Amino acid sequence: MSVAAPGSDTGGVSLFDPHVNFAETPGELTRVRMLVAYDGAPFRGFAENVGVTTVAGTIRLAAEKVLGHELTLVCAGRTDRGVHGWGQVVSCDVRRGTDLVALAKSLNKMCRPHIVIRAIAEAAPDFDARFGATSRSYRYRILNQDVPNPFLHGATWLVPKPLDLRAMQAAITPLLGEHDFTSFCRKQTNAEGEIKSRVRRLLSAQWSVEDEGTLLFEISASSFCQQMVRAIVGTMVDVGHGKFTVADVKTMLDAKDRTKAGQVAPPQGLTLWHVGYDEPDAADR
Repeated sequence: MSVAAPGSDTGGVSLFDPHVNFAETPGELTRVRMLVAYDGAPFRGFAENVGVTTVAGTIRLAAEKVLGHELTLVCAGRTDRGVHGWGQVVSCDVRRGTDLVALAKSLNKMCRPHIVIRAIAEAAPDFDARFGATSRSYRYRILNQDVPNPFLHGATWLVPKPLDLRAMQAAITPLLGEHDFTSFCRKQTNAEGEIKSRVRRLLSAQWSVEDEGTLLFEISASSFCQQMVRAIVGTMVDVGHGKFTVADVKTMLDAKDRTKAGQVAPPQGLTLWHVGYDEPDAADR
């Protein structure tokens, strides 16, 4: 096994010896919880995908080299290609007695500079990063000025034309609560070919001025379907430019038709910021 250098889909520099001799059995296992931050630009998303470099694949291969046994990683949210993470939560089982501090240091050394294990700790045996999550929060940043900023290029969407922030905030109101967000999601099917439900509960959403020229969108929901946040942001930008009204957004939602809503915002402005659980870990913030 080998890990290509981030940004390369094939080949590249290996993080470690490609030949790993795993123990037949890792013995007694302990469930651990990792808080992960990453720059999504060099990766084809978080979840593993054959033939391409992903965040999960990079972490797993590095961890297996350190631990000497196979791992299965479970994440709180599968971010798309180019989307960043600050509060991604990952659970997995490691051999009991593993020095978790040393493991985190090794992973940070092997996965740098694009991936950082912010915290790692033993978790309850039944903790599941995905199914145990009660909420997910994202942040999206827009650079709303006519002059680009090279230092913000990889973390914002440059929108040169002025935006009506009040109209954008008002347009969020029809989306709050539980709805079928088909108009704001990419269609997905399960293993049987059935279309997955796109009913979600939007808990909160807020636009604010973060800094001169930079707008911040914060949004939380029970969970999100694919491209939901980016479709909402893109539609809100269309509202901010006067293309749509608040009433139009309500009509879009009721239509349950992706073609009725606005554009999809680019991925680089989006960050998975926080994942909530019934028993939150202070390190998650």
